[in-house]
Amino acid sequence: MRKALIEARQALEEGEIPIGAIVVCNDHVIARAHNLTETLHDVTAHAEMQAITIAANELGGKYLTDCTLYVTIEPCTMCAGALGWSQIPRIVYGAEDEKRGYHQYAPHALHPKATVTKGVLEEECRLLMQDFFKTKR
Repeated sequence: MRKALIEARQALEEGEIPIGAIVVCNDHVIARAHNLTETLHDVTAHAEMQAITIAANELGGKYLTDCTLYVTIEPCTMCAGALGWSQIPRIVYGAEDEKRGYHQYAPHALHPKATVTKGVLEEECRLLMQDFFKTKR
């Protein structure tokens, strides 16, 4: 999760919402990403979506069955759906997203066998987001 936080801080420096994601496969980081929605003018360019694409390209296939995604904030419904389609078996996130998180709107979007660990470095992940939005209001 610390590496995902590094990505989130990079997003912050670039004027993006500070969310970072890492994909680990066989104890190796194979993808690092952060939000790029502002940079790419693309509402789908979330950290998780970027990380899924990078990881799939690294592995040479669309399924991430031996991987774990670490993300600083709970995935949204769109990202949870993409994670489900990628068949990623483990998702670890920092802070919940009470307004847009998948668990509220699409609790079955992930792959049926996926496990979720939440609350890893939760306070640090939450504060990064809260501080960002304080500057926007």
